Amino acid sequence: MKILKTILLVEDNAQDVELTVEALAEYNLANNIVNVRDGVEAMDFLRHEGDYKDRKDGNPGVILLDIKMPRMDGIEVLEAIRKDEKLKTIPVVMLSSSRENPDLKKCYELGANAFVVKPVDFKDFVEAVKHIGVFWALINEQPPEN
Repeated sequence: MKILKTILLVEDNAQDVELTVEALAEYNLANNIVNVRDGVEAMDFLRHEGDYKDRKDGNPGVILLDIKMPRMDGIEVLEAIRKDEKLKTIPVVMLSSSRENPDLKKCYELGANAFVVKPVDFKDFVEAVKHIGVFWALINEQPPEN
């Protein structure tokens, strides 16, 4: 039996958080979803620091990472993840509300596994999140952790 890993959702927009969680729940994904509001909090979670120093060991199965956030944006978080030996193999799906080519290019250069433009339409957004969750959290086989 496959152990369901946590989905780390790094998103500062409360409405997008609600829609994402709702979409994953609608598809009956039983994975634990942890939402953090910015890049600094995401790195604390991943490195077991600050409020997350006592969290259970293990990396998330996938990180859904918004690009535009306060304090530390998604591109900075992606760069920090890929430079960290303990984190660099975690699948990272970048979420953006724009198709700006420089962001897209930079994310792939830094090692993003996927780049998804958030659809404006609710139904399209729900469908996109369902597919992301099913593939990265259930189907994808991850490398063993160090």
